[in-house]
Amino acid sequence: HSSPMATTTLPRSHIRLHLPLHTANPSYPRCCRLLPSSAISSRLQNPATTTATHYPILPPAPSPSLLVAEEASLAPRRTHRFPGSVAPPCIQDSREDLDVPADDDVLRRALEVRRAVATEALVAALSGGKAGGLTYVNNLTSRMGAFVDRIVVGAAAMRRDRSELAHQSFNARARTYIQESGVVELVKWFKHNSLTYPQIAKVVCSCSGDLEKVRRMLKWLRSIYVKGVFLGRVLAKGESLMSRSFEELEEITGYLECCGVRRDWIGHVVSRCPQLLNLSLDELETRVRFYTDMGMNENDFGTMVYDYPKVLGFFSLEEMNSKVQYLKEFGLSTEELGKMLAYKPQLMACSIEERWKPLVKYLYHLNISRDGMKRMLVVQPTIFCLDLETVIAPKVRFLQDIGVRNDAVGNVLVKFPPVLTYSLYRKLRPVVIFLRTKAGVTEDDIGKVIALDPQLMGCSIAHKLEASVKYFRSLGIYHLVLGQMVADFPTLLRYNVDVLRPKYQYLRRVMVRPLKDLIEFPRFFSYSLEHRIEPRHKVLVANRINMKLRYMLPGSDEEFAQRVQEAVERRARFEAGEATPETSGAPETPSGNGNGVAAAAACQEMEAD
Repeated sequence: HSSPMATTTLPRSHIRLHLPLHTANPSYPRCCRLLPSSAISSRLQNPATTTATHYPILPPAPSPSLLVAEEASLAPRRTHRFPGSVAPPCIQDSREDLDVPADDDVLRRALEVRRAVATEALVAALSGGKAGGLTYVNNLTSRMGAFVDRIVVGAAAMRRDRSELAHQSFNARARTYIQESGVVELVKWFKHNSLTYPQIAKVVCSCSGDLEKVRRMLKWLRSIYVKGVFLGRVLAKGESLMSRSFEELEEITGYLECCGVRRDWIGHVVSRCPQLLNLSLDELETRVRFYTDMGMNENDFGTMVYDYPKVLGFFSLEEMNSKVQYLKEFGLSTEELGKMLAYKPQLMACSIEERWKPLVKYLYHLNISRDGMKRMLVVQPTIFCLDLETVIAPKVRFLQDIGVRNDAVGNVLVKFPPVLTYSLYRKLRPVVIFLRTKAGVTEDDIGKVIALDPQLMGCSIAHKLEASVKYFRSLGIYHLVLGQMVADFPTLLRYNVDVLRPKYQYLRRVMVRPLKDLIEFPRFFSYSLEHRIEPRHKVLVANRINMKLRYMLPGSDEEFAQRVQEAVERRARFEAGEATPETSGAPETPSGNGNGVAAAAACQEMEAD
C-alpha cells in the first residue's frame, strides 16, 4: 500500500548549506523503498520468487517560493556601500527607449544622489544648529539649490585636495564643508534680523560660495550707518551688490555726499532704497542732474533724497520724465516743479493713468479750473498722492452734506486744499460738531461758515477754537449771539486770544464803545491796533466826530480822510442851520444786516439785565 507524501518546509540553515531540497519520507513502508540492483537481478533470474513490484512514488515539484529562496541562497552577498555611493550600472541589451547614453544617465543619477545627500546634511546642520524648526529648515533648503551644488563640488574637491579627508565618506566631507563655511551662524543672524527664508536663500546663493564676503559686506554697511534691522534687507534687495567691489561702493556713497546727502543720512537712504548700490556711477550722475536741472540746490536735493530715497534709484528715467511732463501741463514752471518735488518727492511714486487722470477728471466736475488745480498742487502736493475713492470723494460728500453748495465746494478745495488731507472722523467731523454745539452756529449757517472760511477745519479744537469761544463767552456774549457773530465773520474764532484782548480793552476803555458795536461789527478784530484802529480813532477825536466801526475801519486812508472831511462839512452846515439832522447823521447811523440788529438788541437786553 502507499501513503500520501508530506512536504516539509526547510529551515534557512538548510538553504545556506545548499542541501538537497527533497528527502524520502521516513514514514514510508520499507517495501516502498528502492531495492539494491543485486536484489533486482536475482529476482529477475528467479521469477518464482518474484513478488509484486512496488514502484516508488516521486515527490511533487517544488513550490515557486522555494525556488526563489534557492536562487537567493546562490546569489552573492551585496557589498556594503556608504550612503550616497553609486551602484554599478545594470547593463541592458536594449536601450532604444532611452534618450541619453548610458554614461550620461549614470552620471545624472549619481549627481541626484549626491545632491540629496548634501541636502540632508545641510538640513541636519541647520536643525542641529537651532536655525529653526524642521518645516522652516526644509523650506529654506528647498530654495538653496545653488548652495547645495557648491556643497557637492566642495565635498568632492576635499577628497582630492586634502589628504587628511581623502579616506572619509562623502557624508563626512559634506558636513565638514558646511561647518567650515559658517552658513549656520549666518542663517541664524539673518533670521534674527527679521529676514524671510526666501531672502536668506537669495543672499546665501548670491555670494558665489564666499560667505566671508558677506561678512565683509555687512561690516561695510555698518560703516555707512545702516542699522542692523536693515542689513539683511539691503543684501536681499541689492541684486548685484555682492558682485561689486568696495571701491565702487565707496565712489557711490562719496558722490551722494558731495551732492548734499549727509554722511549720517546715507545709511537711512541705502536702507530704504538698496537699488542705489546697484547703479553705476555714470547712471547715478544722470539721475542727479535730472533733479538739479530743476533748480534744486544741495540742501533741497539732500532733504528730498532723505525723505524719499526711491525718488533717486527706484524708478526708471523714462517714467520720471513722463511724470514731470504731465505735471508741467498744469502751468508749473521748471523751478516751481523742482520746489514741489523737493517738498513732496512721493509724487514720483504715483501712476499717471491710475491716480492722476481720474483725480483731474473729478476735480474738473467740481468746477475747478486748471489754475485752481495748479494752486492745489503748489499749496498741498499731497492731494495728488491720495486715493480718489477712499479718501477724497468721502470728504467732498461730507462738505455737501453739511450744507456747502455744490458750486462752492470747488472754491473750498482751492481756498484750503489741506482739507482733503485731514481725517474725516478725527478732524473734520469733530470741528463741525464743535461749531454747532459750543460756538452756537446754526444748522442753516454751518455750510456758509465753512464756505467763507474753510481754514476753520484745520484749527485745533483744544488749543484754538475752545480757547476763543471761552474768551468771547467771558465778555458776556450769549451762545446764540456768538453763533451769529461767527456766521458774519467766521475768521473770528481763528484769532489768538493774546491778539484779541488788547483790541477789546482799547475799544472799551479808550474808545468808550459799547459791546453792541463789537457784536454789530465783529471784523473789528481783523484790523491792526497800532496801524489802523488807534490812528483813525485819534483822527476822529481831533475832528470831534463819531462814526460807526463799519465806517471807521474799512477802506484806505484816502477814503477814510474823505469820509472824515465830509462828516466835518456836514457838521459845519448843520451848525450853520443849512442841513437837517437826518442828513448830517447818515454816516453815524448803523446800516448792518438783520443779524447785526438782532445781535445788538440781544446785547441791550443783556446789559439791561
